[in-house]
Amino acid sequence: MGDVVGLVRVRSSEDEIKNSLGKALDLIGFKPKGPVKSVDIKVNLCYYWHASTGYTTDPRVVDGIIDCVRERYGMGTRIRIVEADGTAMRTKHSFLMLGYEKLAKEKSVELFNLSQDETSQEKVCVNGREIAFQIPQSLLKSDLFINVPKLKIMRDTKITCALKNVYGCIASPRKIVYHPILNEAIVGINKILHPDLTIVDGLVALGRFPIQLGLIMVSRDPFSADWIASQIMGFNPSKIKFLKIAMKEKLGDLEGVKTSGENMITFKRIFPKGNFFSSKRWWDIQLGLFRLYSKVVNDVVPPMLEKDMKS
Repeated sequence: MGDVVGLVRVRSSEDEIKNSLGKALDLIGFKPKGPVKSVDIKVNLCYYWHASTGYTTDPRVVDGIIDCVRERYGMGTRIRIVEADGTAMRTKHSFLMLGYEKLAKEKSVELFNLSQDETSQEKVCVNGREIAFQIPQSLLKSDLFINVPKLKIMRDTKITCALKNVYGCIASPRKIVYHPILNEAIVGINKILHPDLTIVDGLVALGRFPIQLGLIMVSRDPFSADWIASQIMGFNPSKIKFLKIAMKEKLGDLEGVKTSGENMITFKRIFPKGNFFSSKRWWDIQLGLFRLYSKVVNDVVPPMLEKDMKS
């Protein structure tokens, strides 16, 4: 069954972010399942881009989450900020470059690379296909697993938010191996890992360009968060492939999905929606031109484009 999604307008000061987070949690009536002694906060550090670009989780949001956790569940709660290595990103560098080492010292919390965790291989079936994942075992032991994605569009899946950020928990660095079945892989990993709480960082959102959206979204259910997020970003959620698969696989349910707090339309109106120039079709045209250029002048291709050039 789906769940309520709280929407709160927020300004950029740390005190206001913390207050907005508390208000958002109250909007959905969030209560943990039991005593909270350990907390894992999964951020989205997909690459080395600063939070002002809209690509990565803003440390100020995580700062506010840490304060909220300690106020509500005690100063002795063990808190970790977690991320896993990616195909073209190393977590230790992201933690340093994006302000998380500084934050960890100031707040006396841990930084943890999920790719260095003890793992187990688990398999799930999605759309009749068996998919194997390396699962960080410590995530399964956390009392409170908080998912903190960004609100942004993505060429391959149209949107990337709550469910996609859980995909980032896969311990194997070379997540590129899942790209041919990316939508199924997103659903598959969410069948195994279940965040207790999703807090979407929409301070700066990323559409056709970054925008100061000033939004915090919260929900107990990642599917519900993505269903609302896709509408804010200008998409029909019923046409987002991984959301369709999630419903087919009984991972998502529209019953009970609703918003509380701010009106979703307020943010939808100003979100810089994708258009032809940010679409897959336009990207394919650009890649065709790159292929032609490469053949004519025998020049090198930027590394980030190599996988697309070879496809």
